[in-house]
Amino acid sequence: MNQTVDKNISTIIFDLGGVLFDIDYKLTQDAFQKLGSTADFQTVYSQQKQAGIFDELEKGNISPAQFRSGLRQWLSSDVTDEQIDNAWNAILIGFRAREIALLNKLKDRYNIFLLSNTNEIHLSQVLNMIKMHPPGDMDKIFTKAYYSCRMGLRKPEKSIYELVIHENKLNPSTTVFIDDLLPNLEGAQLAGLQTLHCTPFVKLEEYFGE
Repeated sequence: MNQTVDKNISTIIFDLGGVLFDIDYKLTQDAFQKLGSTADFQTVYSQQKQAGIFDELEKGNISPAQFRSGLRQWLSSDVTDEQIDNAWNAILIGFRAREIALLNKLKDRYNIFLLSNTNEIHLSQVLNMIKMHPPGDMDKIFTKAYYSCRMGLRKPEKSIYELVIHENKLNPSTTVFIDDLLPNLEGAQLAGLQTLHCTPFVKLEEYFGE
């Protein structure tokens, strides 16, 4: 995989969590354990693997209300919707100001898209958090932002990348997809996209020679 963006690239598709936005699975795992979860949340929900109910929420196949109801199998009956949402959103730390500033530069040189595995509960919080960073609106940063919960698909399914490619008439050979998870990059490669693995050891701007 390339570790810098090639000169022939005209379009960039960014992942969100772990690339532009800080997340911490342990915060949500701990929050649910504090709510008295009978399930080990490190087992049912992590970056590497998650139980089916989380996939279904990320694909939009179940509603937030159905998701909360499903989680209650592991929680006491007196846990409120607000407590569940707060524990679920604990994973969300915030946007990286440096990366948002970089995006505002890059959008003058590239077509930039967002492709995120997310869900309606997290997305509502994320869209509020972007307001703190100029220009404060995903639609003013990206040519288009794609969220798995509104597509009925999730990474690393090949079809999610193909949808973005076909809908925007992208040339995969001049389009790079940037993600922090190798399985998601492998799915993008199956769709013909160029890929770049974003690691915590390199600042995102270094991939662009900034």
